[in-house]
Amino acid sequence: MRKIKEALNKESTVGFLFVLPFLAGLLMFMIVPMIISLYYSFCKYNILSPPVFIGLDNFKNMMVDSLFWKSTGVTFAYAFISVPLKLIFALMVAMLLLKTTKVSGFYRAVYYLPSIIGGSVAVAILWKRMFSMDGVVNTLLNSIGIHTQMSWLGNTSTAIWVLIILTVWQFGSSMLIFLSSLKQVPQELYEAANVDGANAITKFFKITLPILTPTIFFNLIMQTINGFLAFTQCYIITQGKPMNSTLLYTVYMYQQSFGFKHTGYGAAMAWVMLLIIGVVTLILFATKKLWVYEGGL
Repeated sequence: MRKIKEALNKESTVGFLFVLPFLAGLLMFMIVPMIISLYYSFCKYNILSPPVFIGLDNFKNMMVDSLFWKSTGVTFAYAFISVPLKLIFALMVAMLLLKTTKVSGFYRAVYYLPSIIGGSVAVAILWKRMFSMDGVVNTLLNSIGIHTQMSWLGNTSTAIWVLIILTVWQFGSSMLIFLSSLKQVPQELYEAANVDGANAITKFFKITLPILTPTIFFNLIMQTINGFLAFTQCYIITQGKPMNSTLLYTVYMYQQSFGFKHTGYGAAMAWVMLLIIGVVTLILFATKKLWVYEGGL
């Protein structure tokens, strides 16, 4: 028994040592900064001078800030349009790649590549150049007979769509998750459907889609959160222009925190966004039982 206890104590010590770097990182880079930002949200603070406690003034000012409401509306529109389009496109590509061939691995890597590099500054700059008046998009349209010199990023109706298309293009992670789930669908169900004379559309809506609903729900939660936290694309490509039509919440929060030196106000905005994401997530979980299939196969 003594040797067993010594072995267990040794294993516990080794396990703790392996977990320690993660716990230290979580404490230093997550927990402590969150506590500090919560305090700053109740302060007038501009980084250069000591914070002055002002209570709920930052949150009260937020309620009468027209740009706060504008950025919130733009962010909701961006998330609620880009996320469904991204998931639909990811599912379509996953179904195309379901059949295994000699080049399947290559195509999967190619389709996943945008998810790796899509959030980079370099891609955002390239995307901005593509949609400029003399960019690739207008050049391609002119080459097929659609003569245009549209300023995609200078038009309030089209600028947000440039950001949405970039987001949809980064569908690789969702695609791989869908692909993994599609491989788990029992082939016996399709065989039984074939015996009953079901066509491809019927099999998709009666077999594939219901079984995929847990995966769709997971992707929906993760991509919705990412949609609300989108920053790089907007900041590099449009910075909220034209006329604040692409002013995402995170970009406005950054402007307040570091551009206008209203860091306390920016911290308050961060906690409001956390509340918004929490409420949206709770709503999605509340609707889960209405459309997510959790029964046995």
